[in-house]
Amino acid sequence: ATEYHLGLLKAKLAKYRAQLLEPSKSSAAKGEGFDVMKSGDARVALIGFPSVGKSTFLSLMTSTASEAASYEFTTLTCIPGVIEYKGANIQLLDLPGIIEGAAQGKGRGRQVIAVARTADVVIMMLDATKGEVQRALLEKELESVGIRLNKSKPNIYFKPKKGGGISFNSTVTLTQCSEKLVQLILHEYKIFNAEVLFREDCSPDEFIDVIVGNRVYMPCLYVYNKIDQISMEEVDRLARRPHSVVISCGMKLNLDYLLEKLWEYLALTCIYTKKRGQRPDFTDAIILRKGASVEHVCHRIHRSLASQFKYALVWGTSTKYSPQRVGLTHTMEHEDVIQIVKK
Repeated sequence: ATEYHLGLLKAKLAKYRAQLLEPSKSSAAKGEGFDVMKSGDARVALIGFPSVGKSTFLSLMTSTASEAASYEFTTLTCIPGVIEYKGANIQLLDLPGIIEGAAQGKGRGRQVIAVARTADVVIMMLDATKGEVQRALLEKELESVGIRLNKSKPNIYFKPKKGGGISFNSTVTLTQCSEKLVQLILHEYKIFNAEVLFREDCSPDEFIDVIVGNRVYMPCLYVYNKIDQISMEEVDRLARRPHSVVISCGMKLNLDYLLEKLWEYLALTCIYTKKRGQRPDFTDAIILRKGASVEHVCHRIHRSLASQFKYALVWGTSTKYSPQRVGLTHTMEHEDVIQIVKK
């Protein structure tokens, strides 16, 4: 009985929180957002409290100079920069510092979080001298506006219907949810006809996320700055935490490793093209997501290319021998070379 009660309370909480966070329709004056055009092959947002070194990091990594000073809130708007790495252009956004209560709109927190939702990876800048307080507070702020860090989407099939009541099925043994609890949560959201299929053992919170449907699941790198001001033991402890990297912007320590990690989290691949009878063009790579197929490469080169496609020759690690003749569904890997033959 307690579990049902808790599940129901969680559903009510999530519903009321969503209502609280939605700005009232009547408010006439609209807060201006940060107008930053999405450019490059991927987008990375820098989030953190004031004075943790976000602007210094942006100035070190890109050719953009962001003003840095020893007082809080030096950065008041969003400053974009571009990191050029392995042939890819990665857009890096230096966002103003977040304070506690940002999700409720304190200190332009809403705009900062709205920009963070559009990024491919979040870099959470933390002050290594402040311990674990900052990380917990920032995670809580992002969690409350529906950004789930380093979590995968719950494997639940959910489809509202016109009639027929609630049909509930699961392919695994459920330990945290039951049919009765699922029905109670759905009734709380005024849903009385739906199909629900659990493909993994999920918690009531994850099921609520699926119903609400506007949650963003994104990878996050926790970057601890100012490690030159703490002991070696503490640096070692922070570096061993999952998804964490320790750096020092002041002394330029470990920045190359951070770029490697960032590349890994962005899951990008470089693909080179080759014309018939010529050497591959290694100066201009096509940047795609990991798991992209030959069809994706065709679309990137020209939208009409896939319809005229006959076959492709691929050199690289994705093939058994080089060159291999492949079709549109062949999956490309990092630094493969492709030659496309049209009909």
